Amino acid sequence: MAHLSDHDDLFKPKCKWVNGPLIVGAGPSGLAVGACLKEHGVPFVILERSDCIASLWQKRTYDRLKLHLPKQFCQLPKLPFPDDVPEYPSKKQFIDYLESYAKIFDLNPQFNETVQSARYDETAGMWRVRTVVSGSRIAGRNAEVEVEYICQWLVVATGENAECVMPEVEGLEGFGGQIIHACDYRSGEAYRGKQVLVVGCGNSGMEVCLDLCHHKAFPTMVIRDSVHVLPRELLGKSTFELAVSMMKWLPIWLSDRILLALSWMILGDIKKYGLKRPLEGPLELKNTQGKAPVLDIGALGKISSGEIKGTDFFSKDGFPKDPFPNGWKGKSGLYAVGFTRRGLSGASLDAVRIAEDIGRVWKEETKQAKHIIACHRRCSSQI
Repeated sequence: MAHLSDHDDLFKPKCKWVNGPLIVGAGPSGLAVGACLKEHGVPFVILERSDCIASLWQKRTYDRLKLHLPKQFCQLPKLPFPDDVPEYPSKKQFIDYLESYAKIFDLNPQFNETVQSARYDETAGMWRVRTVVSGSRIAGRNAEVEVEYICQWLVVATGENAECVMPEVEGLEGFGGQIIHACDYRSGEAYRGKQVLVVGCGNSGMEVCLDLCHHKAFPTMVIRDSVHVLPRELLGKSTFELAVSMMKWLPIWLSDRILLALSWMILGDIKKYGLKRPLEGPLELKNTQGKAPVLDIGALGKISSGEIKGTDFFSKDGFPKDPFPNGWKGKSGLYAVGFTRRGLSGASLDAVRIAEDIGRVWKEETKQAKHIIACHRRCSSQI
């Protein structure tokens, strides 16, 4: 009976005390927070449900993907891109950069560990985070191990696009063709000679259509709402860089008018392509709703030539409640990084602020005498 009892105990949830913040997610946001915490001398633990860092970039992006913004606006805190990396890094170059980032800052996420729940324990003043570790071997066979972490700070760095969203379209179940989400799309080679309907006119939708054209497919794009399309570069600079420069000196409404005037000179009137611009300017829309403009890298020319067709618009559908730049900090030691809808530069800014905030409290508390925190459950280990 004692032997059976010991065996059963192996499957009971383990309890671990985290001496510092618990970071959920090992994408760019989670790695950035870890690197910034290192600078402040704060220990931490990073959990990642996949088996690699930046799993979205490594496993759920198409082959031709390149960063749409210049590399200086996509680099993480404390480490610029190497000089030999082009201005718009490829998918592989960005993944290589993230791998180097993790190695340089000695960031070692715990992989294959999925968070099941997180709750704040008012009595203990701590976060209790339950996870499941897959791929463990117990008694000679694969098993899932449950773990409960107890921590003072919880940083959610799972990202804006962690879960794919498939629209509900009436009659879709009766469609006899293939249906995939953009995260499962790799290349247009498999669609050569076929007609493909692409739902969505964001940067991904535009680039998927362009890739399909390059592989001799026949894409049609469905646009659910109005959209701003801007050239990727204006006046010899990236459009994003130009916008940032203008907003330092000019109000948003004036910066928007200048951008739209320059875009009209280059792209012409996009209404003739079936594209309708929103009433708000591109910068105002990004600032108030987090909706990024499309940076054209050739898809608009394909629409103009008729290689990409557009359909009628249909209505809107539906993060942190507080708008940028205040959405990074919650209550009771809860933080969110990478949910600003401002890309990698927004995630980097969040990471710096979170690390500074935790580092300040950490230094104050480590000066005080150590004390024992009573917990309802015994902790089997400390990490």
